[in-house]
Amino acid sequence: MTTVNVNGLRAAAKKGFVEWLSATSADVLCLQEVRAEPAQLPEAVREPEGWHTVHVPAAAKGRAGVAVYTRRAPEGVRTGFGSSEFDGSGRYVEVDLPGVTVASLYLPSGEVGTERQDEKERFMGEFLAYLKELKERAAAGGREVVVCGDWNIAHQEADLKNWRANRRNAGFLPEERAWLTRVYEDAGYVDVVRALHPDTEGPYSWWSYRGRAFDNDSGWRIDLQVATPGLAERAVKGWVERAAAHEERWSDHAPVTVTYG
Repeated sequence: MTTVNVNGLRAAAKKGFVEWLSATSADVLCLQEVRAEPAQLPEAVREPEGWHTVHVPAAAKGRAGVAVYTRRAPEGVRTGFGSSEFDGSGRYVEVDLPGVTVASLYLPSGEVGTERQDEKERFMGEFLAYLKELKERAAAGGREVVVCGDWNIAHQEADLKNWRANRRNAGFLPEERAWLTRVYEDAGYVDVVRALHPDTEGPYSWWSYRGRAFDNDSGWRIDLQVATPGLAERAVKGWVERAAAHEERWSDHAPVTVTYG
């Protein structure tokens, strides 16, 4: 299972996404920041052979947008999480597969001192309540849950290279980090890659295009697979598919892949 913020799917398709997709062995792929209506995508991207696709663009054209690609047809699809403010924003979709609900999430990035940060906090408040409800509902049906996506929060110091310089910036604010702790401790979810790599710096999944961030591995670990404990225990390997060189990147994020047994 793989999650990746494509930073504009049309652009990514021209820079290597299509080739990556044809080579991946993943059974499920969650995309964020698609930034396109389905009709704007080439057919090889919109409905690639061998995949079932669910595209959820934002009402505001050219923004956000999430998608889920699955090798087998989903048993159910739900867009949004019951939010009057956010369900049209192209930030959340979930599909039911046998025994597991898989979601693609693009949490707002925020910006300190602006309405964007207020929006992020409202989203977080509503979404945490939904995550608890989702886990309870899944458990009642004997199902597991995994929420894949760009969570736009680095949880701990090990999750970003320059943490000291970012303590007052969106993505590493104390209140954001505390909220993610609540996702794990109060709602009872598991950060799958961190559980597999408990004592590792990173592995980072996003690097700014500015400067030499990628070459210096000065990144952030903000793309996560967050699962219910039963599914997390089945994870046998988790890694970031980091490009071999800066010029081979087709997004400023890299795919985060987990193998579940």
